[in-house]
Amino acid sequence: MDYDFLLNLVKNRRSIRRFKKDTIPDEIIEKILEVARWAPSGFNLQPWEFVVVEKEALRRDVIKITTEFWRQSAEMEQARPENSGRSWKLTGINNEKGDYTEAPVYIIVCGDPRTKTGLPMGVQCDRYRQETIYTSGLANTFLYMTLAATALGLASQWYSAVQTPYASCMIKNLLNIPMDFDIYDMLVLGYPAISPPKKLLRDREKMIHWNGCGHADLRNDAEAKEFVLKARNWNIGTHSRKAKN
Repeated sequence: MDYDFLLNLVKNRRSIRRFKKDTIPDEIIEKILEVARWAPSGFNLQPWEFVVVEKEALRRDVIKITTEFWRQSAEMEQARPENSGRSWKLTGINNEKGDYTEAPVYIIVCGDPRTKTGLPMGVQCDRYRQETIYTSGLANTFLYMTLAATALGLASQWYSAVQTPYASCMIKNLLNIPMDFDIYDMLVLGYPAISPPKKLLRDREKMIHWNGCGHADLRNDAEAKEFVLKARNWNIGTHSRKAKN
């Protein structure tokens, strides 16, 4: 096992929001899913199902369904309190050159709620733990997919608009996914049309605590707020970058 290879891989794993139209061979997608199915999950119940959307007509329908979320988000940003960061300008999103709508493959990760019955009774009788253990498994397999994509030279975007109530309902109907299943998230997959900026990270020394962690060891409120604003502005900048010609 090579630690340096792993560290380099996670450093290069980034959410990319500008894609080329180039197709991805099925064997590459299968390699990504082979890694994903080895992810850890509570009681090894493997609650995931993977729906690969390659057909352009279906991808266009998914885009159309999720556009409503972006319209609502743009309106909701107008209600953002002052001094909480600049508004997220969403005008034109979903039709910019090279954005996620150009990517050739979407992978929707679904959760099978029937797997929860396999959890220990101490978990089943605790709705909060039951849900977090179930969701953590889905998050694990999703993260494995992003790492596999990075290792194979692909770009990916963690696209969460599919889990909103309207989008989830309509996408299930579109793709014949059972209504009682859960849409966790969608991985947008393709070849990158941009190079991501250097990632903003918190200082290592300020987030690692040995043998305990009290208020004196943590950031104060002003420091936390300062970083949140900085991170928000950094993230908005990554959304607005233009694809290469």
